[in-house]
Amino acid sequence: MDGHLIAAIPGDGIGKEVLPAAQRVLDAVAVRHDFVLSWCELPWSCSWYTQHGAMMPPDGIDRLRETDAIFLGAVGSPGVPDHISLWGLHIPIRRAFDQYVNLRPVRLLPGLASSLRECEAFDVAIVRENTEGEYSDVGGRFATPDGDVAVQESIFTRRGCERALRYAFDLARQRGGALVSATKSNGLMHTMPFWDEVTAEVAASHPDVKWQRMHIDALTARFITHPQDLDVVVGSNLFGDILGNIAAAVSGSLGVAPSANLDPTGRCPSMFEPVHGSAPDIAGRGVANPIAQVWCGALMLDHLGREKAAADVLTAIETVTADPALRTRDLGGRATTKDVTSALVDALP
Repeated sequence: MDGHLIAAIPGDGIGKEVLPAAQRVLDAVAVRHDFVLSWCELPWSCSWYTQHGAMMPPDGIDRLRETDAIFLGAVGSPGVPDHISLWGLHIPIRRAFDQYVNLRPVRLLPGLASSLRECEAFDVAIVRENTEGEYSDVGGRFATPDGDVAVQESIFTRRGCERALRYAFDLARQRGGALVSATKSNGLMHTMPFWDEVTAEVAASHPDVKWQRMHIDALTARFITHPQDLDVVVGSNLFGDILGNIAAAVSGSLGVAPSANLDPTGRCPSMFEPVHGSAPDIAGRGVANPIAQVWCGALMLDHLGREKAAADVLTAIETVTADPALRTRDLGGRATTKDVTSALVDALP
């Protein structure tokens, strides 16, 4: 039977609960569509770091290279600084496998209420450049007679900007919608005018796509007041990161927000992970919302060419969120992780 080898990294906290829950749903939909998901379980986490002094072993990237996709839970621990887990696991994976697009679909799912007082249904795709920009490892801290100085450089290359922007414009064309490019060229005098220049060049090859630039502060306000006016939004590494988290909050809960770190060429494995963190305050209690992780699984199936299976998972998600009895605590309900997971399996077409 045809299948895929998937690296499963539960990570820390609720990642150890929601990732197995999502595996259960994905295994069930795979059976319905006559393929197999083979899971390569990897214990890399902040707990691993405290024991081994690294977030993953020296051959970690080579081991991941043999897989078709990477399915990550949540990484983070109060005893380990965030920059350790980020630069020890997430960023090495993204860069080793040239995952230059971070895609965050944001929708107001059936039955869920936005954090906004009044909000129409919305369906937005946020495309974030994922390998350079403001998150470049260039800079340092220096001691001067007047005190310490910290310098953080931003690196924008034409190749890096163009390929992320092209993906976003192609996506806007596919969705039949419009595109907004996040900028701040009135304040960042070198990088953002360059980003705007490349945006205009890519736009010229997509004359059928309506687009506009919007300063990041105004765009942030638009997400908070009128997210239904947006369709595809593209931004640099930092801008896309911030917008993605704001949009997730507007959608009702971080517990339903997925993301995908993509190599659109398919040459390297892509990585799929929820937007939420490890939530150590509720870890081990069986109350974490598995929806975001399951939606990540749908994105993964779609990327692997299993579009029908991915659509079935999304149908199950929409069926479950529409039922008030199946809402976890982050959504104002009392359902458990197990309750929601079982309901998702039962709701698969």
